[in-house]
Parts: sequence; C-alpha cells; structure tokens
Amino acid sequence: PDASGWAKAGWAFFVVLLPWIGILIYLIARGGGMAERSIERQARQQEYAAKVAADAQPASGAADEIAKLADLKDRGVISDEEFEAQKAKLLG
Repeated sequence: PDASGWAKAGWAFFVVLLPWIGILIYLIARGGGMAERSIERQARQQEYAAKVAADAQPASGAADEIAKLADLKDRGVISDEEFEAQKAKLLG
C-alpha cells in the first residue's frame, strides 16, 4: 500500500528485466572469449581422441612384419612357437 503503481513497476523492472539485460550485455561483451575457449577445448578433445586411437592400433610396420612372419610360418621356415614369440615382441 505504501508504493504507487509506478514504484512497483520500477521494482519489477529492476528485479525481472535488469538481470536479463545484464546477461545480454555480458554475452555481447564477453561472448567471443567463451567461443574461443570452446573451440580450444574441442581441439584438445580431438587431439586426445586421435592419440588414443593411434595408441590402440599397432603400427602399420608391425602389421607388415606380422604378415611376413605369417608367410614364413606358412612356408615352414619358422615354427609356430617362433612366430608367436616374434608376434608378441612386435605387439608388446
């Protein structure tokens, strides 16, 4: 009862609309930094994913060597035990 209609409208403006205006001003002024940090974070995640994927697969050189060893085993040049030992050495 002590506040007039205009006073109530003013308080409503400060309580409801001013925070929204503050958020918009912040996003306009500082939004570029948020985008840059997001891009950097995505780049780091992609680098990490590529590293994990590369570590999970044996090197192509190892695959070639295992194929050569398998050929030697098939031709009877090396035994099964020698093949398994050399394969474990290449993969581990």
